[in-house]
Amino acid sequence: NKTFDNFILGSSNKLAYEASKKVSQDISHYNPLYLYGGVGMGKTHLLNSIGLSLKDKNSVMFIPAERFMYQFVRALRQQETMVFKEQFRSADVLMVDDVQFIAGKEQTQEGFFHTFNSLSSAGKQIVLSSDRPAKEIERLHDRLASRMIGGLIVDIQQPDLETKVAILKSKSESLQANIPGEVLLYFAEQISSNIRALE
Repeated sequence: NKTFDNFILGSSNKLAYEASKKVSQDISHYNPLYLYGGVGMGKTHLLNSIGLSLKDKNSVMFIPAERFMYQFVRALRQQETMVFKEQFRSADVLMVDDVQFIAGKEQTQEGFFHTFNSLSSAGKQIVLSSDRPAKEIERLHDRLASRMIGGLIVDIQQPDLETKVAILKSKSESLQANIPGEVLLYFAEQISSNIRALE
């Protein structure tokens, strides 16, 4: 259910939305597209929206960074690195969610670096999400951080009050709950941590 159609647009996420739409229409226009922001700000929603838009005509791989790490380590242990390479490098679009989790994992970073280079040089699309800018991720190799910032970097900010009310209204309608506007406004004013908590 995470599509562009049900992504609630506001001033805090407009650039991220526009860039994501552009990538879904013109692969490798921004390469990589790097979205970052706090927990529950809509990064995963946008990655899913890109993937759903592209999946009919492209080979799309969406994977959380922790899962990438698990698969890479398993491939090393079972001496199946060629299978791993073929699996990941055959994708037209690779999307890695929460990329900050590979920081400090030396072998995984090495594997991701080579996967990134292979896809990028082949003109394939890479989309990454993180909770912070690549340069602020501790124990991330400089050369990998350099690759990550080589495309378009977009920060998703906290939503303003109007956007929060619109998000709650949309959520209320999807649940078929007739919640009065003043109640939605009250919650939007009271909860400021993240969209997930708000919902």
